[in-house]
Amino acid sequence: MFSSPKGLLHSTFNKRRVHIMDIQEIWNARPHTLSISEWGDRIEEHLEGERQNEAIFNLDPDDDREYNAIFVGGGAAGRFGSAYLKALGGRQLVIDRWPFLGGSCPHNACVPHHLFSDCAAELMLNREFFGRYWFSNLDGKIVNMKELVDLFRQGRNGPHAIMNFQSKEQLDMEYILNASARIIDNHTVEVCGQIFKAKNLILSMGSTANKLGIPGEELKGVFDYESFVEELDYEPGDTAVVVGGGKTSVIYGCFFNATGRKTTLVVRSTLLKLIPDSETRGYVIDRMKEQGMEILEGSNLIRVEDDGNGKAGAAIIQTPDGERRIETDFIFTGLGETPNSEEAAEILGLELSEKKEIIVNDKMQTNVPNVYAVGDMIGAPMEMFKARKSGCYTARHIMGEDISYVPRDWPDFVHSHYEISWFGLSEDEAREQYDNVVTIKMPPENENGLNIGLPASDRMMMFAMDKPALSGFQKLVIDGDTRKVLGAHHVGCGAKDAFQYLSRMVKAGLTVDDLGEMDELFLNPTHFIQLSRLRAGNKVLVDL
Repeated sequence: MFSSPKGLLHSTFNKRRVHIMDIQEIWNARPHTLSISEWGDRIEEHLEGERQNEAIFNLDPDDDREYNAIFVGGGAAGRFGSAYLKALGGRQLVIDRWPFLGGSCPHNACVPHHLFSDCAAELMLNREFFGRYWFSNLDGKIVNMKELVDLFRQGRNGPHAIMNFQSKEQLDMEYILNASARIIDNHTVEVCGQIFKAKNLILSMGSTANKLGIPGEELKGVFDYESFVEELDYEPGDTAVVVGGGKTSVIYGCFFNATGRKTTLVVRSTLLKLIPDSETRGYVIDRMKEQGMEILEGSNLIRVEDDGNGKAGAAIIQTPDGERRIETDFIFTGLGETPNSEEAAEILGLELSEKKEIIVNDKMQTNVPNVYAVGDMIGAPMEMFKARKSGCYTARHIMGEDISYVPRDWPDFVHSHYEISWFGLSEDEAREQYDNVVTIKMPPENENGLNIGLPASDRMMMFAMDKPALSGFQKLVIDGDTRKVLGAHHVGCGAKDAFQYLSRMVKAGLTVDDLGEMDELFLNPTHFIQLSRLRAGNKVLVDL
């Protein structure tokens, strides 16, 4: 890590200017081993301190082989793909505009999502039991939101440091960080004035949050998931308007609500339509409403009014019942993302979809020879597992393996005040495809509705004992003829870990009898095991 006075090259992605260095100087100056804590300090210097204009080079002076692949972008897809290609005996180079590997997930995307979801769950528990037991009285109190954003900012360099250390010292990857690559052709990139060539080019430049394109969107106080953690420098008032009906909007909206702010969700069509099971979705939305959230479906934010000082002062919303004005200094948009594909597509002649996704085959190959695209560049699902797997599958194909990867039938989740997990078919979907559908679910249907303390499991026990309607919901969908599990759905806490394994087992033919044979760790969020055992003895399955 060093600088040179030889000149400057404009960085096209992050608008930084990085020092150009002689190639021999670069190779002779491979940085010495840094500890994880030293990496943390160094990354901070590159982000905010005296090293902002310095690129970080880690190239192998003893390897004179041609690169098998250059990964343009070192996020989840680029880092995992690079590590896999290296492990298979190839030579890789990953280039990223950030001074760290791992991309936006730990910096301003999925990691803060989880932090704020944890806060929402904790605050919901506290508000439900305020003034009792050891819980403080939060009645009418608004929790400081900026403090939590600052907490995240202070802690996010830890994961960055670990990934840089791991990538260099344990995975032996070659990389150039804190500098952008300029694509020249399907084998060539320029970085800091130096030319690098490879047999293949892998595009992994991520995505950017979508904008509304409405008057007032540029005002201070209008945020997306990235600008919220990067730019929030004031404590918002007692009202929040959230635009969108998908994961990001619900995750953040529930957090804002849990801090004590009157939160309105403005949804163009249907809230949480990504949850396939209607009964599960209904439970989630009912709980959101009980927490005081207002939901405006079939509505659009049409403009943001200035408060007279260049800040948001009000949100103007077109609803099915007419125009509505909500005074607020805080508006959050969660409208999905668009791949950062246009510049590369123009240079290379790539084929794009209407949503600017790079079109690839099941080998991750584009229409241009020796050019692959991975992660968010190829569109939905814009999830971590797909980014990592697409990077790894691309590496395997480049190294000669006959592979095929199309993301489908994955376990999914979203956070509200709860953790919602699902995989496979919903009950309605199953009934459209199978003649004999059986369900096992909690809470049981009875004359008291939801007022039953089941399911009782991790982090739901206070609710189960005192506020049973809030203790969660779960459903297992089964083909009664073959006894195979078709899908599972859960609202509560802790099931997400199990679902990523159960989903794989269901694809292999998991039956209700197999579930009944498992050794459950009681109490746990996946009551399906013990409940399946109660039904496994029935030759003819019936609902439970």
